[in-house]
Amino acid sequence: MTDALPMTQGKGLALSPGALAGLKVIDLTRVLGGPYCTMVLSDHGAEVIKLEPPQGDEVRDWGPPFDEAGDASYFLGVNRNKRSVGLDLAKPEGREVLLRLLEGADVLVENFKPGSMEKWGLGYEAVLRERFPALVHCRVSGFGGDGPDGGFPGYDAVLQAMTGLMSINGTGDSGPTRLGNPIVDIATGLFSAIAILMALQERVRSGQGQYLDMTLHDCGMALLHPHAANYFLSGRRPMATGNPHPNLAPYSKFRTRTCEIFVAAGNDPAFRKFCEFLGMPELAGDPRFATNGARVTNREALTALLEARFAAEDGHALTRRMLQAGLPAGPVRHVDEAMAAPHTAHREMVTELDGYRGLGTPIKLSRTPGGTRAPPPRFAEHTEAVLARHGFSAEEIAALREGGVLVEARRK
Repeated sequence: MTDALPMTQGKGLALSPGALAGLKVIDLTRVLGGPYCTMVLSDHGAEVIKLEPPQGDEVRDWGPPFDEAGDASYFLGVNRNKRSVGLDLAKPEGREVLLRLLEGADVLVENFKPGSMEKWGLGYEAVLRERFPALVHCRVSGFGGDGPDGGFPGYDAVLQAMTGLMSINGTGDSGPTRLGNPIVDIATGLFSAIAILMALQERVRSGQGQYLDMTLHDCGMALLHPHAANYFLSGRRPMATGNPHPNLAPYSKFRTRTCEIFVAAGNDPAFRKFCEFLGMPELAGDPRFATNGARVTNREALTALLEARFAAEDGHALTRRMLQAGLPAGPVRHVDEAMAAPHTAHREMVTELDGYRGLGTPIKLSRTPGGTRAPPPRFAEHTEAVLARHGFSAEEIAALREGGVLVEARRK
């Protein structure tokens, strides 16, 4: 049932129908975790129908900056390739519309508060599994529906705090610090996409769909490597170390004459090569630095020596020479600098289409490359077209619109 989306000139565009062509996804999610998941699927050919509540996805308002139509960058960044339908699920007729749209759907993704779908008579166990046995139903929530924290609301920074991620970010002076990007939401979107693909693969064998219980809590916890592993083995509470790696040295940020750089020596042979490159072979033979364990123990002394060595260098030229010598290193770039880097363009990690610019897909497939297919939708932009394709007559659509079930302008 997937329509071919028109392609024009741009960057990072999908050059094939995609690995997930023919997959139909009904998307009831808002904010970030769920929409990030469905964007990943849509980049690779899935038809994603985004059913927005009367107020719309609230991140349309999470700005500035806003585009010329008033949609915030936060929304634009994670909703390309989707079709938007404005639908009031609080009305029984709206829930009937959803059930008709689920006919032939492969995946339903939602992030309502646990219990909401059940309250509406749309629970997986009681209704959806019986009516749509092949449906994969993915629920994204803060903590799940049961347990000591079950049903509580979840936002990224709150889960960064509660799962321990914040405690190992920052420095001893700063104290626990929120990561600068919403890492728990994004990770939950990625884990959810993986879970959906697993369930679809299993469905090939069994013919059955299943329910996927994805939480910000669990996905945040899953990001705690190596700090959780360190704790399990040592019994000591992991602490924030700033830029240095807790288990490796040198693996940190250093100042140079022109910029800050990050260098990484992952093992003892790499450190010896690193020292030879810097003209400091004696460091590799120093008992304080001869092994990684010794270097971690004597991190401050090693850092002081390297800071002195790097102080007069042009960091951009130095890290380029290091990379050419096979030594992991790079300049510490600002976001605008990273977007403008030549390799970013080469990898098509900035995508453009019809005035839209965003981050490109990192998933590069040889036969079925994905990418941008359509700009992010305006609110309810595709309501009539989507319903008509699903068998709704013009009279039915008009009646639903008249009854306020279909929403064409956001309710503030």
